[in-house]
Amino acid sequence: MEIARSKVVEAAKANGIEHKQTYAKEGQLLGYKAGRYAHARQFKRMRKVIKRQRTIFGRLQLEVARKMSSLSQAIQETLRLTLDKAKRLVMQTTSRKAVDNRAKLYSWHAPEVGCISKGKSRNPDEFSVKMGLAMLLKGNLILVARSFLGNPYDCYTMQEQIEQSAILMQCLGVKPEVVYTDLGYRGVEKDNPDIEIKHRCKDKRLTDEERRLLKRRQAFELIIGHLRADHRMNRCNLKGSEGDALHAVLCAAGYNIRWLLRMIVKKGLGLLLWLLQVSGLTGLFAKLAEIFGLNRLQN
Repeated sequence: MEIARSKVVEAAKANGIEHKQTYAKEGQLLGYKAGRYAHARQFKRMRKVIKRQRTIFGRLQLEVARKMSSLSQAIQETLRLTLDKAKRLVMQTTSRKAVDNRAKLYSWHAPEVGCISKGKSRNPDEFSVKMGLAMLLKGNLILVARSFLGNPYDCYTMQEQIEQSAILMQCLGVKPEVVYTDLGYRGVEKDNPDIEIKHRCKDKRLTDEERRLLKRRQAFELIIGHLRADHRMNRCNLKGSEGDALHAVLCAAGYNIRWLLRMIVKKGLGLLLWLLQVSGLTGLFAKLAEIFGLNRLQN
C-alpha cells in the first residue's frame, strides 16, 4: 500500500500534478505499523492500519483522476497505467479471494513476475518467471532455453520445448525421438505421440539401458545450479517479458560457450581444426550430433 501511494505521487509530480497533501510522513509510519503488527500476529490492528492506507490512496487517486483531464492524451495514458497497477495492489489487500493468484502484482517494476512454490524449507517460494530447459542426454549441452509467463504447470510446457528443439535441429536432419524427464511431465504422451517419454513411473516398462540413461538426468540439476551461480540466471536485469526470454537464452549460450572451450582444451585444438577442414561447419555439427546423441533429450 505504501508503494502504491508513493508511486502515484511520483507519477503525478513528474507530469505536473501537485497534490494538496501527499501523506508522505503518515504513509511511512503506517507502513512501519502494519509490518510490526503482522510480525506480532496482531491482525486486527494490522487491518485497521491497512484500511487507513486504502483511504489515503483513494483520496490521492481521486485527486489525480480529477486533475489529469486537462492534460494531453499521452500523459493521461501514462498516468492511467500507473493507477491501474496501484489499484491491483489495493485490491490484493481487501481479501485473499478478491484477486486470483495469477493476477496478483508481486513486483512494481516487473508485473510479469509470479509466485513459484519451491517446496523447500529454507526457500518455500520464489518470485520469478518459470524457465524451461532441454539438454542433450550425453555431453550436457543445453539445446533449448525459454521462459514461460503465467507460471504454467510443467506438463503444459513439454510440447513447446519439443517444437523449439525440432526447429533448432532441422538443419541437421535430426529430430528428438526420446525425452527423459522428471515426474512433473507425466501425462503428456497423447500430446506428443511421436516422442517416447521416459520417467520413473514407467520403471517396470524400462529396459536396463533406459534405466541407466534415466539416471543421467540427475546431472541436469547440477547444470541448473551452475547456470544460477556462474552464469547469472539467479537474477534477470533485463526489463519485461522479452527481457526474461533473452536472459534465458543468453545464460544458456554462455554455458554452452564455456562447455565448448573446455572441450577444445580437453580434445586439443588440432582435433577441432581437423574437423573444420575435413567436413566443414555442417559436418562438424553432424559429428557432434553423432557423438553426443542429439536425438535424445532430457528435460
